[in-house]
Amino acid sequence: MRTSIVHQRQQPLIQEYLVHPEKAWIKDFAVVESNDYENPLQTKVILNDEVKNEYPVGLHRAIGGLHQIANPGDILCGALASCFETTLRMIANRLQIKLLKTKVVARAYADVRGTLQMDKTVPVEFQKMELEIIVEAEDNTNPTLLTTLIKATEYSCVVFQTLKKGTPIDSNVRILNLLEEEIA
Repeated sequence: MRTSIVHQRQQPLIQEYLVHPEKAWIKDFAVVESNDYENPLQTKVILNDEVKNEYPVGLHRAIGGLHQIANPGDILCGALASCFETTLRMIANRLQIKLLKTKVVARAYADVRGTLQMDKTVPVEFQKMELEIIVEAEDNTNPTLLTTLIKATEYSCVVFQTLKKGTPIDSNVRILNLLEEEIA
């Protein structure tokens, strides 16, 4: 039985985290710092504090945006789909399942009347999200193993579990006032 590349890369980490569980804590990162305050319809998000990948972000046409570039909901769907698909491939590699095709489509649905403050009874959130998962494996793959693959992926996908369960968000707000700064 060959060892998977995922197993080879993860096993030393697992051993390290058994001895030093504090090292298993990670921090992902995104920042938006605008400099074009004349255009409230788009901005740029920087992902990853090491590589600093920059992506343009706009607003959905349903709330007055131009919808010519990805919007925050698209990015959320992208985070879910990419996390799920890569988790699926990693687990398939560990289980030594030979995949022939994977496709994960994430969709998020929102009634925007809430965010437009038209109706206080409409929650400001995505009311529903969907994942469409297509997996094709070699013909001789045990169907029970494929069911295990999907269940293990759902269990191990950080973004899937975060969205499914909900996560508290702590806000640390600092409001700067130029006049106060000059006086101080």
